[in-house]
Amino acid sequence: MNDPGEMRVSDAEREAAVEWLRVASVEGRLTLGELTERTEAAYTALTQAELAVLTADLPGGHPAPAPAYPPAEAERGGAARRWFVAVMGSSKRRGTWRIDKPLGAVAVMGDVVLDLRQAEVRTGVVDIMATAVMGDVKIIVPDGVDVELDGIAIMGDKKVQVIEAPPGTNVPIVRVKAYVLMGDIKVVGDSRAKPLKKKWAAWREQWDQMRGELPGEARPHQIHPPPQPWSSAHPPRPPRPPRPPRLPGH
Repeated sequence: MNDPGEMRVSDAEREAAVEWLRVASVEGRLTLGELTERTEAAYTALTQAELAVLTADLPGGHPAPAPAYPPAEAERGGAARRWFVAVMGSSKRRGTWRIDKPLGAVAVMGDVVLDLRQAEVRTGVVDIMATAVMGDVKIIVPDGVDVELDGIAIMGDKKVQVIEAPPGTNVPIVRVKAYVLMGDIKVVGDSRAKPLKKKWAAWREQWDQMRGELPGEARPHQIHPPPQPWSSAHPPRPPRPPRPPRLPGH
Protein backbone atom coordinates (compact mmCIF):
# COMPACT_ATOMS: atom_id res chain seq x y z
CA MET A 1 0.00 0.00 0.00
CA ASN A 2 1.35 3.43 -0.95
CA ASP A 3 2.40 5.94 1.69
CA PRO A 4 -0.32 8.66 1.80
CA GLY A 5 2.37 11.32 1.97
CA GLU A 6 3.77 10.21 -1.37
CA MET A 7 0.45 10.72 -3.17
CA ARG A 8 0.68 13.25 -5.99
CA VAL A 9 -0.98 16.59 -5.31
CA SER A 10 -3.62 18.25 -7.46
CA ASP A 11 -3.78 21.87 -8.60
CA ALA A 12 -6.64 22.45 -6.15
CA GLU A 13 -4.49 21.24 -3.27
CA ARG A 14 -1.66 23.55 -4.31
CA GLU A 15 -4.03 26.53 -4.44
CA ALA A 16 -5.42 25.63 -0.99
CA ALA A 17 -1.90 25.57 0.44
CA VAL A 18 -1.11 28.95 -1.14
CA GLU A 19 -4.27 30.42 0.41
CA TRP A 20 -3.25 28.96 3.76
CA LEU A 21 0.11 30.72 3.45
CA ARG A 22 -1.59 34.02 2.56
CA VAL A 23 -3.74 33.82 5.69
CA ALA A 24 -0.62 33.22 7.77
CA SER A 25 0.99 36.29 6.20
CA VAL A 26 -1.98 38.51 7.12
CA GLU A 27 -1.77 37.22 10.68
CA GLY A 28 1.88 38.28 10.84
CA ARG A 29 3.34 34.77 10.85
CA LEU A 30 5.27 35.15 7.57
CA THR A 31 7.21 38.03 6.07
CA LEU A 32 6.76 39.00 2.43
CA GLY A 33 9.98 37.17 1.54
CA GLU A 34 8.92 33.99 3.36
CA LEU A 35 5.46 34.11 1.80
CA THR A 36 6.92 34.48 -1.70
CA GLU A 37 9.44 31.67 -1.18
CA ARG A 38 6.88 29.22 0.20
CA THR A 39 4.33 30.13 -2.45
CA GLU A 40 6.84 29.32 -5.18
CA ALA A 41 7.61 26.00 -3.48
CA ALA A 42 3.89 25.18 -3.20
CA TYR A 43 3.39 25.53 -6.94
CA THR A 44 6.32 23.16 -7.59
CA ALA A 45 5.33 20.56 -4.96
CA LEU A 46 4.81 17.07 -6.35
CA THR A 47 3.59 15.11 -3.33
CA GLN A 48 1.35 15.72 -0.34
CA ALA A 49 4.34 15.25 1.97
CA GLU A 50 6.18 18.12 0.27
CA LEU A 51 3.12 20.34 0.52
CA ALA A 52 2.70 19.52 4.21
CA VAL A 53 6.26 20.69 4.95
CA LEU A 54 5.38 24.23 3.84
CA THR A 55 2.66 24.63 6.46
CA ALA A 56 3.98 22.38 9.23
CA ASP A 57 4.95 25.34 11.45
CA LEU A 58 1.63 27.16 10.93
CA PRO A 59 -1.66 26.72 12.83
CA GLY A 60 -3.68 23.72 11.65
CA GLY A 61 -6.82 23.80 9.59
CA HIS A 62 -7.37 24.72 5.99
CA PRO A 63 -8.36 28.31 5.26
CA ALA A 64 -11.93 29.19 4.48
CA PRO A 65 -12.77 29.91 0.85
CA ALA A 66 -13.40 33.57 1.74
CA PRO A 67 -10.76 36.12 0.60
CA ALA A 68 -7.61 35.82 2.69
CA TYR A 69 -6.95 39.53 2.91
CA PRO A 70 -9.20 42.24 4.36
CA PRO A 71 -9.93 45.12 2.01
CA ALA A 72 -7.13 47.64 1.81
CA GLU A 73 -7.62 50.81 3.83
CA ALA A 74 -7.64 52.91 0.67
CA GLU A 75 -10.50 50.81 -0.73
CA ARG A 76 -12.54 51.23 2.46
CA GLY A 77 -12.52 55.01 2.41
CA GLY A 78 -9.00 56.33 2.05
CA ALA A 79 -7.13 56.03 5.34
CA ALA A 80 -3.92 58.01 5.62
CA ARG A 81 -0.80 56.57 4.07
CA ARG A 82 2.41 55.95 5.92
CA TRP A 83 4.88 58.40 4.38
CA PHE A 84 8.62 58.25 3.87
CA VAL A 85 9.96 61.66 2.79
CA ALA A 86 13.48 62.76 1.83
CA VAL A 87 14.19 66.42 0.93
CA MET A 88 17.85 66.90 0.08
CA GLY A 89 18.58 63.88 2.27
CA SER A 90 17.71 60.20 2.59
CA SER A 91 15.00 58.05 4.14
CA LYS A 92 15.43 54.28 4.38
CA ARG A 93 13.29 51.48 5.83
CA ARG A 94 14.81 48.03 6.05
CA GLY A 95 14.63 44.94 8.22
CA THR A 96 11.49 43.70 9.97
CA TRP A 97 8.55 46.11 9.90
CA ARG A 98 4.78 45.98 9.50
CA ILE A 99 2.78 47.11 6.47
CA ASP A 100 -0.87 47.49 7.43
CA LYS A 101 -1.80 50.53 5.33
CA PRO A 102 -0.87 52.08 1.96
CA LEU A 103 2.60 53.59 1.72
CA GLY A 104 3.85 56.87 0.28
CA ALA A 105 7.38 57.81 -0.75
CA VAL A 106 8.57 61.30 -1.73
CA ALA A 107 12.13 62.11 -2.80
CA VAL A 108 12.98 65.75 -3.60
CA MET A 109 16.66 65.98 -4.45
CA GLY A 110 17.10 63.04 -2.10
CA ASP A 111 16.78 59.25 -1.84
CA VAL A 112 14.10 56.96 -0.42
CA VAL A 113 14.73 53.20 -0.04
CA LEU A 114 11.94 50.82 1.00
CA ASP A 115 13.03 47.20 1.50
CA LEU A 116 9.92 45.01 1.68
CA ARG A 117 11.61 41.62 1.85
CA GLN A 118 11.40 41.23 5.64
CA ALA A 119 8.20 43.22 6.08
CA GLU A 120 5.05 41.69 7.59
CA VAL A 121 2.36 42.49 5.03
CA ARG A 122 -1.10 42.70 6.61
CA THR A 123 -2.93 43.91 3.47
CA GLY A 124 -3.94 42.14 0.29
CA VAL A 125 -1.86 44.36 -1.94
CA VAL A 126 1.19 46.44 -1.06
CA ASP A 127 0.02 49.84 -2.37
CA ILE A 128 2.71 52.48 -2.83
CA MET A 129 2.43 56.02 -4.19
CA ALA A 130 5.92 57.24 -5.12
CA THR A 131 7.04 60.72 -6.20
CA ALA A 132 10.57 61.61 -7.29
CA VAL A 133 11.57 65.20 -8.15
CA MET A 134 15.25 65.30 -9.03
CA GLY A 135 15.62 62.37 -6.63
CA ASP A 136 15.39 58.58 -6.45
CA VAL A 137 12.92 56.11 -4.97
CA LYS A 138 14.07 52.50 -4.76
CA ILE A 139 11.70 49.71 -3.71
CA ILE A 140 13.25 46.27 -3.01
CA VAL A 141 11.00 43.20 -3.18
CA PRO A 142 11.53 39.43 -3.22
CA ASP A 143 11.90 37.96 -6.68
CA GLY A 144 8.71 36.10 -7.48
CA VAL A 145 6.15 38.76 -6.56
CA ASP A 146 3.82 40.36 -9.09
CA VAL A 147 4.76 44.03 -9.63
CA GLU A 148 2.32 46.51 -11.17
CA LEU A 149 4.00 49.82 -12.02
CA ASP A 150 2.28 52.71 -13.75
CA GLY A 151 2.33 56.49 -13.65
CA ILE A 152 4.13 59.35 -15.40
CA ALA A 153 7.83 60.03 -15.98
CA ILE A 154 8.99 63.42 -17.33
CA MET A 155 12.70 63.67 -18.05
CA GLY A 156 13.14 60.73 -15.71
CA ASP A 157 12.72 56.97 -15.52
CA LYS A 158 10.46 54.36 -13.90
CA LYS A 159 11.26 50.68 -14.28
CA VAL A 160 10.86 47.19 -12.85
CA GLN A 161 13.82 44.83 -12.47
CA VAL A 162 12.20 41.83 -10.80
CA ILE A 163 12.09 38.14 -11.72
CA GLU A 164 8.32 37.69 -11.60
CA ALA A 165 6.37 34.48 -11.11
CA PRO A 166 4.77 32.65 -14.06
CA PRO A 167 1.41 34.09 -15.17
CA GLY A 168 -1.65 32.66 -13.43
CA THR A 169 0.01 31.99 -10.07
CA ASN A 170 -1.50 33.44 -6.92
CA VAL A 171 1.54 35.38 -5.66
CA PRO A 172 1.83 38.58 -3.57
CA ILE A 173 1.19 41.83 -5.44
CA VAL A 174 3.12 45.08 -5.14
CA ARG A 175 1.32 47.98 -6.86
CA VAL A 176 3.25 51.22 -7.42
CA LYS A 177 1.86 54.50 -8.76
CA ALA A 178 4.85 56.58 -9.86
CA TYR A 179 5.23 60.29 -10.59
CA VAL A 180 8.71 61.22 -11.82
CA LEU A 181 10.20 64.61 -12.72
CA MET A 182 13.91 64.51 -13.54
CA GLY A 183 14.38 61.55 -11.21
CA ASP A 184 14.12 57.76 -10.97
CA ILE A 185 11.67 55.30 -9.46
CA LYS A 186 12.57 51.63 -9.69
CA VAL A 187 11.39 48.35 -8.22
CA VAL A 188 14.18 45.77 -7.93
CA GLY A 189 14.29 42.14 -6.83
CA ASP A 190 16.74 40.10 -4.78
CA SER A 191 18.94 39.42 -7.79
CA ARG A 192 19.69 43.16 -8.12
CA ALA A 193 19.94 44.10 -4.45
CA LYS A 194 22.30 43.40 -1.61
CA PRO A 195 21.47 39.87 -0.37
CA LEU A 196 19.93 39.44 3.06
CA LYS A 197 21.63 37.48 5.80
CA LYS A 198 18.96 35.02 6.89
CA LYS A 199 19.10 31.78 8.78
CA TRP A 200 18.40 28.50 7.03
CA ALA A 201 14.73 27.63 7.47
CA ALA A 202 13.92 24.19 8.89
CA TRP A 203 11.27 23.61 6.26
CA ARG A 204 13.76 24.31 3.46
CA GLU A 205 16.21 21.71 4.78
CA GLN A 206 13.44 19.09 4.97
CA TRP A 207 12.13 20.15 1.55
CA ASP A 208 15.52 19.75 -0.13
CA GLN A 209 16.00 16.37 1.49
CA MET A 210 12.63 15.14 0.23
CA ARG A 211 13.23 16.51 -3.26
CA GLY A 212 16.57 14.75 -3.40
CA GLU A 213 14.97 11.41 -2.48
CA LEU A 214 12.43 11.51 -5.31
CA PRO A 215 13.27 9.18 -8.24
CA GLY A 216 14.79 11.09 -11.11
CA GLU A 217 14.99 14.33 -9.15
CA ALA A 218 18.33 16.10 -8.78
CA ARG A 219 19.19 17.68 -5.47
CA PRO A 220 18.81 21.45 -5.62
CA HIS A 221 21.69 23.69 -4.63
CA GLN A 222 24.20 21.08 -5.82
CA ILE A 223 26.75 23.43 -7.29
CA HIS A 224 29.83 21.28 -7.56
CA PRO A 225 29.71 18.11 -9.72
CA PRO A 226 30.61 14.78 -8.07
CA PRO A 227 34.24 13.70 -8.38
CA GLN A 228 35.02 11.66 -11.49
CA PRO A 229 36.47 8.14 -11.08
CA TRP A 230 40.15 7.67 -11.96
CA SER A 231 40.74 6.38 -15.47
CA SER A 232 43.88 4.74 -16.86
CA ALA A 233 43.49 6.85 -20.00
CA HIS A 234 44.00 9.95 -17.90
CA PRO A 235 46.32 9.04 -14.99
CA PRO A 236 46.73 11.56 -12.20
CA ARG A 237 49.67 13.94 -12.50
CA PRO A 238 52.54 13.03 -10.14
CA PRO A 239 53.34 15.58 -7.45
CA ARG A 240 56.02 18.13 -8.27
CA PRO A 241 59.33 17.46 -6.44
CA PRO A 242 60.30 20.04 -3.82
CA ARG A 243 62.53 22.90 -4.99
CA PRO A 244 66.15 22.66 -3.65
CA PRO A 245 67.10 25.38 -1.19
CA ARG A 246 68.99 28.38 -2.53
CA LEU A 247 72.67 28.66 -1.54
CA PRO A 248 74.02 31.89 -0.09
CA GLY A 249 75.29 34.22 -2.75
CA HIS A 250 73.04 32.84 -5.51
